[in-house]
Amino acid sequence: MTDPQLERQPVDGETRGVALFCHGGTAASQAPPKDRALSLVRMRAFERFVRDELAGRGVETALVRYRVAGWNGEAADAYKDVQWAIEQLRAEHGRDVPVVLVGHSMGGRAALKAGGDPQVTAVCALAPWTPPGEPVMQLRGQTVAILHGRGDRWVPAKLSADFAVRARRAGARVARFTLPGGHSMLRRAHTWHGFARDVVLAGTGLEPMRADVANALQQPSPEGLAVPL
Repeated sequence: MTDPQLERQPVDGETRGVALFCHGGTAASQAPPKDRALSLVRMRAFERFVRDELAGRGVETALVRYRVAGWNGEAADAYKDVQWAIEQLRAEHGRDVPVVLVGHSMGGRAALKAGGDPQVTAVCALAPWTPPGEPVMQLRGQTVAILHGRGDRWVPAKLSADFAVRARRAGARVARFTLPGGHSMLRRAHTWHGFARDVVLAGTGLEPMRADVANALQQPSPEGLAVPL
């Protein structure tokens, strides 16, 4: 098993925040992620978009490459690698630089599970794989923004809907949006990318939370957990 890797894109000047991107994977596999896997290619596209938009404002971007492609049951390998990546960023920047987690599918699951870290200021979960019974208490007091395609056949949108309800009950600040399209986030890609960018902007304190997300965070369940984009 190889070590995890952190593909970092430092900024010139002061680092005002970090966006950590967590790619998808599969339920069970001990093989390393393939470099051309669609889940990794898509997260690299998100990272590049956010970097192009925000590097000039002091936001460093980083993408964690997992040791293995699978979650692997109780091993929760992707989650452990995201924890490792947060520690690397903390060692580099100290404890006062905000970290926003952006994760897709299995990476969304890992980001949500790691979202209770005291340095994480927001979680952006894109079509997250959240099986029934996935823990939520770690997100108490955390800001969580979820976006899920209504036509997702790999990870049905109902999973994140159920998770969002439970996370709110646990005391998380959750907004959840849906839009047309499936798991690959290729349909209306710019909407997906812009959503992630705006959550990063707010999570790093560079801008207020965009209006539709801020409004959804204030809405009761289920109105704030099934907002169409």
